[in-house]
Amino acid sequence: MTAVTLPSAARTGGSRDLAGTGTLLRLALRRDRLMIPAWVVLLGLTVVSMSGALEKLYDTPAKRADVASSMTGNGSLRALYGPVFSDSLGGLTAWRIGGIAALLAGVMSLLIVVRHTREEEETGRQELLSAAMVGRRAPLTAALLAAFVADAALALLIAAGLAGAGQPAGGALALGLAVGGTGLVFAGLAAITAQLTESARAAKGLAGAVLGAAFVLRAAGDAATEDASSPLTWASPVGWAEQLRAFAVERWWVLLLFLAGTAVTVGAAYALTARRDLGMSFLPARPGPARAPASLNGATGLAWRLQRTTLFGWAAGFLAAGAVFGGIIDGASDLVGDNEQARQIFERMGGRQGLSEAFISALTGMLGMVAAIYAAGAVLRLRGEETGDRAEPVLAGAVGRLRWAAGHLAVAFLGTALILLLGGLGLGLTYGLTTGDVSGQLGPTVDAALAQVPAVWTLTGLAVLLVGALPKAAVGTWAVVGGCLGIGWVGPAVQLPQWVMNLSPFSHLPKLPGGEATAAPFLWLLALTAVFVTAGLTALRRRDIG
Repeated sequence: MTAVTLPSAARTGGSRDLAGTGTLLRLALRRDRLMIPAWVVLLGLTVVSMSGALEKLYDTPAKRADVASSMTGNGSLRALYGPVFSDSLGGLTAWRIGGIAALLAGVMSLLIVVRHTREEEETGRQELLSAAMVGRRAPLTAALLAAFVADAALALLIAAGLAGAGQPAGGALALGLAVGGTGLVFAGLAAITAQLTESARAAKGLAGAVLGAAFVLRAAGDAATEDASSPLTWASPVGWAEQLRAFAVERWWVLLLFLAGTAVTVGAAYALTARRDLGMSFLPARPGPARAPASLNGATGLAWRLQRTTLFGWAAGFLAAGAVFGGIIDGASDLVGDNEQARQIFERMGGRQGLSEAFISALTGMLGMVAAIYAAGAVLRLRGEETGDRAEPVLAGAVGRLRWAAGHLAVAFLGTALILLLGGLGLGLTYGLTTGDVSGQLGPTVDAALAQVPAVWTLTGLAVLLVGALPKAAVGTWAVVGGCLGIGWVGPAVQLPQWVMNLSPFSHLPKLPGGEATAAPFLWLLALTAVFVTAGLTALRRRDIG
């Protein structure tokens, strides 16, 4: 794309570089008037409600002290949730939900920033806006301010909600700032990836990879030490959230890490945006060969070409994550002994079979829920191709709508099975190596990972239905996937009502390995997937494109 010549008021330095920021911010908040409140309210209320749920589960100081001691002494659970720094009700709340809330705040922030920066450039809307009195740094500033509004609102809701529920105000404020601060750091990282890549999808993928690496670093560090003193934990922004130690002896100076991390990433993003033309990137796509390969002759080959890089990234990430978590499974039964509280937590996580098997079941279930994020993104690529006016040239040829959609759906459905297979392989291999029984552990672990596929496919089918029948509401796929992730992560610990648990397709799967498996739940989920996909493709054939 050729460079855009900005008006003189936008070309000059100083405050004129920010001309139009207020208008762009109002536009961004209007466009996100549903997404931001949904993220903030659902995530904030989940954190606040955790306090009440834990109070019912551990209603005496003795019970809370018992569970805190058990969880801190177990490396496997520390890898998932982090160490427990206080056996108070607030301390247990921060332990159980603080890390996942910080992680999801990062996801929320990167989606907001990329949407209002690289996605605007990719669709050509930013070029139209820049023809007016819009400063060079105004779009990036507006996007970062929109993320700041969302993170600040989330921090305020968590702090006010927990304080209103009777928790110490200092601890409630610390937890809120830890969650919101993590979101701000990843907003800055997303601003950098938006400058580096040519597409919004690549920017989200790169920022998501950094987010996943931060979680793995935090998990590995916490598994190695009981007091979160590992350098790996300190190297992760997700680890900074727990280092603040909400409801324990708060380390307020850790907030300086969030400020420094945000300042560095935002400063780097501003430096990068000043050195590129609108629509350009620092990591441009490599020029293709002079003649297209035979694989690009059809719509399926094009879909594979568009999505293969993302799939390879997810596959590598699942293999690495499986390898990391597989190495800590062997410690699942250590230090539990006859501790009934710890045993009950394991059983709610993964079933009533042996402790190691229950932990494997919990880990593969987590992989399945994360795989649903990949599947949703792969399906929503259809909508992105449509709104970016790239679908019409394809459909103008001898390509039907179903054939065009089939390529992307094949990548979504088959790619899900592939990444779960690799996640199970990584999990089973490292667990087998630590126990000296690779042949005995690999098969059941891979089976447990692949058992998640029907549930992921059900959510994938629902995404197809939304894209086909309700395209403007297709973004709601993220809310559905996030809701299922919350139910699966929080529900077993707080003992949500069964009807709530049943809303997630993952709740209907057998607890493998070791649990009793029947064909019925798999067949029902596959049948529901077929209904969703059929209805979605039927609607896609009948509605207008664009």
